[in-house]
Amino acid sequence: MDNEGFLYVPASEQHEVRRWRVGETNGIVVAGGNGRGDRLDQLNSPAFTFVDQHHSVFVADKNNHRVMKWMKGMSEGIIVAGGQGEGDALTQLDYPEGVIVDQLGTVYVADCNNHRIMRWKKGDTQGSIVVGGNGHGNQTNQLYYPTSLSFDQQGNLYVVDDWNQRVQKFLIEESSRN
Repeated sequence: MDNEGFLYVPASEQHEVRRWRVGETNGIVVAGGNGRGDRLDQLNSPAFTFVDQHHSVFVADKNNHRVMKWMKGMSEGIIVAGGQGEGDALTQLDYPEGVIVDQLGTVYVADCNNHRIMRWKKGDTQGSIVVGGNGHGNQTNQLYYPTSLSFDQQGNLYVVDDWNQRVQKFLIEESSRN
């Protein structure tokens, strides 16, 4: 939800994200909505969304292996993470799921099939691994299909580690977040 009470819902089958107000029967398309594809005005199975204070919608575009940012009122998005095909290089994602953005515009992504959490600072062309990246497993430095992310007020990162059936808490150093 955004700060005005709108709910943003990814519709994977329709390859779009809609914005809804409580009581509405038809949401408004705010991302995608132009069929399945990899153009900048399209999505392919959007998974998770995050809305920042400027009402920009960040979308984990799962089957395109990228995260898109759709600024309010725009008909095309911009790639802010991944977008270099499926893979495990620092420029790539493999079925991204959860996405969250901090106050500095840094994008954090649950890179599901790579079993890691990636971070893209504003303007970066490649990400960095902040959690995981050590193969799948159940050790404290491993994840097994991470799917969702959240920060608390102290800046701790919480990761839904799906196949390990746990939520892990990580302290992300303030200096590494800037």
